[in-house]
Amino acid sequence: MSQNQRKTGTDHGFTGYAEDLLQVLARHPDRPAVLTADRRPVSAGELSALVRRLTRALRSRGIGPGGTVSLLTGNTPLALAARYAVPLTGARLVYLYDVMPPKALAHIVADVDTCLLLVDASRHADLGPLLSLVDVPAVASLGPVAGCDDLVASAARPTPDAPGGHTDPHADWCIRHTSGTTGVPKALQVTHGQYKRCLNSLRVDAGDPPRFLVNTPLSHVAGLCADLALLQGGSVVLQRDFDAGATLDAVEREGVTHLWLLPPLLHQLLDHPSLPATDVSGVKRITYGGSPASAARLRRAAEVFGPVLHSWYGQSETLGLTEVRPEEHLLTGRHGQITVGRPMPEVELDIRDTHGSPLPAGRQGEIYARSPGMMRGYWKQPELTAGTMRDGWIRTGDIGYLDDNGYLFLVGRSSDLIKTLGGGIYPSEVEAVLLTHPAVAHCAVFGVADQDAAEHIHAAVVPAAGHRITPDEIRTHVTTHLTRQYAPGTIHFVPDIPRTTMGKPDKNKLREQLTRPRRAPLSHEAASARSGPGR
Repeated sequence: MSQNQRKTGTDHGFTGYAEDLLQVLARHPDRPAVLTADRRPVSAGELSALVRRLTRALRSRGIGPGGTVSLLTGNTPLALAARYAVPLTGARLVYLYDVMPPKALAHIVADVDTCLLLVDASRHADLGPLLSLVDVPAVASLGPVAGCDDLVASAARPTPDAPGGHTDPHADWCIRHTSGTTGVPKALQVTHGQYKRCLNSLRVDAGDPPRFLVNTPLSHVAGLCADLALLQGGSVVLQRDFDAGATLDAVEREGVTHLWLLPPLLHQLLDHPSLPATDVSGVKRITYGGSPASAARLRRAAEVFGPVLHSWYGQSETLGLTEVRPEEHLLTGRHGQITVGRPMPEVELDIRDTHGSPLPAGRQGEIYARSPGMMRGYWKQPELTAGTMRDGWIRTGDIGYLDDNGYLFLVGRSSDLIKTLGGGIYPSEVEAVLLTHPAVAHCAVFGVADQDAAEHIHAAVVPAAGHRITPDEIRTHVTTHLTRQYAPGTIHFVPDIPRTTMGKPDKNKLREQLTRPRRAPLSHEAASARSGPGR
């Protein structure tokens, strides 16, 4: 490609993933493509027609290259169709996450230069609070929604023609947002070319054809997995949100072959009373990631579901980086943490010191990555982009090491380092050890500064069902596997760990809930903890 072509984006041999999807749907229009949350089937031909109609309706409203369409939507077939129609117009796609407060959503709507806000019935209740905080040039609905112009009804006539137009591989496909637990969410630009390369590298073996269960938001990894299933000639089963019982029902009743789960959701399946009576033999793959997993729980999952567990590690800035296959789940590092796997196709990893120089195998440092799905940069933040992207590499901010066989082990995030009087402690090192204890179901480790700005180690622990454990037992366990320096000085027993919009432990919320002055006791805490290890 010439330099002039790259500048103008005229790569006429490129087709976007949405165009590829329409071609796949056209091959067998009568086959099932989507099952709605109320169990209404949608054929491949019906989904294709809906995507085309929405594309035409969007274009009639002036939506095209350079524009931004923000989706205030849930797990509905109309939202799925919009996921493909918006890119076909050349506009960029932005999801408004359903667990973010109105103020954060309003910031996103304004920041990404939204020209059209699309809402469906599942998120209508969020519309009023959002519009009271931000002006939007235009609002429309996907299906009937009170007070909104129905975009679907306005494009009701069928059309046999292809969407047409040209997809620029260098233009933004989507602006994704981080969870924003440290303040305003960061906005990441991903191009059409980057996302298509990512999908090509992540093709999964999950049945022929695959049938993917969507029970977490389409805005996150579930959307990517839905894209993969449909592009491979498979289908998706939509549920409004995660419920362990409903998930098991769908697995057996609907012939689900592929699940994406955060580790806490996988644990809920394992604990559900209907699991022993559920036929899970049709499941060919369970992909999990987003937070640490318990080795004991993974062994139990392998006993129940068979050798189908796959773990993905990545970031919003990179998408998928490494994968752990079923036979690799018991491979552990020097402190007992489970490997996050080896690089996916076309992914390059490098471990570097504080000066940016590569380190040999076994040496711990910051993880640098290059991947097919890496971001183009941060939206409207060139300085932040320059600090994160170095010569085509992403500085992940994660600390880890590669062993002699190329397996990656995570130690922690550079920004999470707890600076105790005895030295620096990465929370994930302590979490990995805690999760090896059979009485620990979930945990989160974080630092809390005292009045002299010295940090101390706190651990929030969710006890495993049927187990009892004391703070001293936890400290002894950590000290035995690491050293006394790593043992939490304060231990909080909690019923659950709050999550960010990305499904990771929300340590800011934990810190606020568990350590604010005169709090109501949320947990049992040893009265003598202040004089214990780590203090």
